[in-house]
Amino acid sequence: MNAENQVKSGAATAVVGETARPKRRINRSVLMGVVPLAMVVVGGWFWLAGGRYEETQDANLHQPRVAISSNATGLVTQIGFTDNQPVKKGDLLFQVDPAPFKLALAAANAALAGARLNVEQMKVAYASAVTQQHVAEDQVTYLDSELTRQEALANKGVAATTAVDDARHAAVIARGQLETAKQQVINALAALGGKPDIVTDDHPTVQAALAARDTAQFNLDQSTLRAPADGIVYQADSFKPGQYVVAGTPVFTLVETSDVWVEADFKENQLTHVQPGQAVTVAFDLYPGRSFTGKVEAIGAGTGAEFALIPAENATGNWVKVTQRIPVRIALDLGAGTPPLHSGMSADVSVDTGRIRHLSDLLPAAFVNP
Repeated sequence: MNAENQVKSGAATAVVGETARPKRRINRSVLMGVVPLAMVVVGGWFWLAGGRYEETQDANLHQPRVAISSNATGLVTQIGFTDNQPVKKGDLLFQVDPAPFKLALAAANAALAGARLNVEQMKVAYASAVTQQHVAEDQVTYLDSELTRQEALANKGVAATTAVDDARHAAVIARGQLETAKQQVINALAALGGKPDIVTDDHPTVQAALAARDTAQFNLDQSTLRAPADGIVYQADSFKPGQYVVAGTPVFTLVETSDVWVEADFKENQLTHVQPGQAVTVAFDLYPGRSFTGKVEAIGAGTGAEFALIPAENATGNWVKVTQRIPVRIALDLGAGTPPLHSGMSADVSVDTGRIRHLSDLLPAAFVNP
């Protein structure tokens, strides 16, 4: 019985083995066909979607750097900040000793008052000259009539010849005095700019005094320097009260925080489909795991090599083509929760061109555009 059972068991095992082999062959064939197909599908999907985004790690954040310089020359008497301190537009940065400028303003105000007084005196002088002219005209009229009367009496033999000569002499003197009075009127009128009723502050001498007064006031105002924009004071650790500053000489830097952008250098073959206005995702090394949004603001006018201080010289026999990079300016979307950003930070940039590849892109250009 045992031998018979063993024979039956061996026969059953042989039958099961022969049945399992075809199933393994079928499963292996299915796997060999499905896996490559899946790889093709996944690879094709990645290829079709891969042309939409253009990325680069050659990018940095930038903020305007304003070289702060004094508009006045003198000793610094007051400082309203510390190095690396945030400031708001209009905050006091520093003040130059205002005493010399206050004295200059006082002198300018005194000169202005003197100029106004001088114009008033000119008006009085003009009125006096006009009066003197009227008196001289009346004197000439009277002496002319007196000369005529004396000549008539002399013709009748009543008046002596000396009386006629005296009357004639007096008339000549009166005419000379009238001419002098007329010249004085002309001079007085010229001093008033040809306008006898001119407004005092419209006179040229007063206008010059007003300009000098305004200049002195401007210089006094410039002795106090305030922040031109929101930002952070930088490189001002050695700027202290008592320092002598010269007008126009930079003393420290203000990094503006209200204007922020990213400059990304893309390879020239990456910019085929990049256009201003496209959405951008930016990641900074300082804030791992956090992304920022923005948009393409502008594409540079030339490559970095084109605007280098020493441009590349390619007119040689051993020239090798090198892919150039073109800067792209990206405006960031800044909100209330934006963390502190620092000029020069490294960034990873991804531009969404919105483009989806087509199978026709695989064909040569001659077939697509015959």
